[in-house]
Amino acid sequence: MEGFYTVVKDTAAEQIIDKSRFIALVSMVTSVEDTQRHRQTVEDQYPNARHYVYAYRIHEGRLEKASDDGEPQGTGGRPVLDLLQHRQLWNIQIIVVRYFGGVLLGTGGLTRAYGGTARLALEETMITLLIPHYIYQLRVPYSMYEQIKYQIRQKNWDTSPEQFSEQVTFDIFIPEEEAGGFEQWLIEYTNKHVPYENVGTVLRTAKIV
Repeated sequence: MEGFYTVVKDTAAEQIIDKSRFIALVSMVTSVEDTQRHRQTVEDQYPNARHYVYAYRIHEGRLEKASDDGEPQGTGGRPVLDLLQHRQLWNIQIIVVRYFGGVLLGTGGLTRAYGGTARLALEETMITLLIPHYIYQLRVPYSMYEQIKYQIRQKNWDTSPEQFSEQVTFDIFIPEEEAGGFEQWLIEYTNKHVPYENVGTVLRTAKIV
């Protein structure tokens, strides 16, 4: 499992270029079905537009696609896809809606219009780096629970909700590169009184950029 950059919120941007209205919409997607649903939503929200240009990249399966939707080949979807590739973004779709204003822009003008409007929308969103985290299940004696939770908060490690029975059980999410240090810390700090088990791996936010 490897990390990747993605967006954490949907955004939009709009500009008028030689009487044509360009509206770019950024959306978070995780599947081809997501991209199709979002395009239908956009077409319903912005009816009767001349073009619905789009590009997307799906991390699972490394899928990517661009569509000019009737514009000259390579002038719409390609510059949008180039933008996503340059920013190394995955699980994202950008749709650029065009209401034609009667003035032909030429191939260069179209490329700048679609790519530029998409860039404006992308500048409004937040980008996060997702990295692999190991999931450890801990079983903590009640006598050590408060001090363990305090140490975890100090180290900024995330946990799942606790389950209280004979012991306190919860999952803790440790960045992959910190896993060895975490295990050593837990063994030494608790003198082996807190059993743990690695139960899987998940992608989680590392930072917002």
